[in-house]
Amino acid sequence: MAQAQSNGITIEYEEHGRDAGGEPLLLVMGLGGQLTDWSDEWVDGLVDAGFHVIRFDNRDIGLSTEFDWKPPTQAELARSLVTRRPGSAGYKLSDMADDAVGLLDALEIDAAHVVGISMGGMIAQTMSIHHPERVRSLTSIMSNTGDRKHGGVHRTVIRKMARRPAPNRATAAQDSVDAFRMWSGSSWDPEAHLERATRSVARSFRPAGTARQNAAIFASPDRTAALKRITAPTLVIHGLQDKLVRPSGGTATAKAVPGSRLLMFPDMGHDMPRNRFGEMIEAIVANAKRATAHH
Repeated sequence: MAQAQSNGITIEYEEHGRDAGGEPLLLVMGLGGQLTDWSDEWVDGLVDAGFHVIRFDNRDIGLSTEFDWKPPTQAELARSLVTRRPGSAGYKLSDMADDAVGLLDALEIDAAHVVGISMGGMIAQTMSIHHPERVRSLTSIMSNTGDRKHGGVHRTVIRKMARRPAPNRATAAQDSVDAFRMWSGSSWDPEAHLERATRSVARSFRPAGTARQNAAIFASPDRTAALKRITAPTLVIHGLQDKLVRPSGGTATAKAVPGSRLLMFPDMGHDMPRNRFGEMIEAIVANAKRATAHH
């Protein structure tokens, strides 16, 4: 693993397949997720498809720079969800998009294919809006447009989340499995998830960082109008069983981005089912080829 200075902070990152000379592909992780939460099988699949893959820890998570402003409580966030009012935060998704662009600068990459999952999809969209010249193609997975009307959290999940005790380092890996049980699809593998979560918690445990990232999502504006300006070939992937970012988040994103393609899986929730890796990677490759034809 390596570190880079980006946008005034330190970003922890890893590169895979650089020597093969493939086109760069940047993976942007979701809320509270570390670079290790991209499974090795997924990364290897993208490398085998011919990409030079970069995965990294977003700010406030993993081994990247940690912030210290006080995040909102679970109850305050739940209230924001219900009222749909933006909260306040020490940084926004636009700052996180600038971090990702700064990492490309540090690696001397002029433009990359960008694949973001959940909050990472929001960051990838924001990169495409604010730094269009840096994004060759965009893939937004299980994300939304930030309009608060589409892709919201299912009511049953909001109720359960408000009652959950905060995890500690000893309980965090199992807590992650219990949380994903609420919003994952029928093809999700809890054993593989526990194994990966155990490794991630051993590497870093920053619940306050997750809360700050969540605040950044709530403080960021609706992207719908700006998404209409995106010219990068765009692929939107969503699971029909998603209860954390409901499927309307995917359909609203695809509707907002001109010429985008929408791929929805009936057995996928808010998770990355292994049995769909092949189809997802094929679709990402096809979307990347649209970028080559585009230029």
